[in-house]
Amino acid sequence: MALSIRNQIDGKVASVVPGEVMAVVTVRLDGGGPDFTAAVTAEAVRELGIIPGGGVTVLIKATEVSLATAPAQGISIRNRIPGTVTAVTSGEAMASVRVAFGGGRELTAVITREALDELGVAEGAQVVALVKATDVSLAT
Repeated sequence: MALSIRNQIDGKVASVVPGEVMAVVTVRLDGGGPDFTAAVTAEAVRELGIIPGGGVTVLIKATEVSLATAPAQGISIRNRIPGTVTAVTSGEAMASVRVAFGGGRELTAVITREALDELGVAEGAQVVALVKATDVSLAT
């Protein structure tokens, strides 16, 4: 199956914290890099056979990736990925920003042109990509 989701990153399940309705899954990326946290339904964990040590693909829509120009503290967002901007494509209203992070990987963020300008995001800039655990999907 081909997907339009820009961010597709392979890893192994490090842990699963089950809940009645939702589960919190920690994914360790193949080849190193930061762990990702996903909050998915308990039903999905069962149906997809998500277990510690199992392979998964982390899926994150580019529109669900926010950017900060400094480490974010005092927030509930679990996925805080430091990296370097490698490319910026900007239009009238929106911009696509590619961010390189651990293990030679990249995340793509789509943000407003206004945010791009306010933050001063350009190639070579250091940023932190922020993704809520509930915005991370998993595929097996």
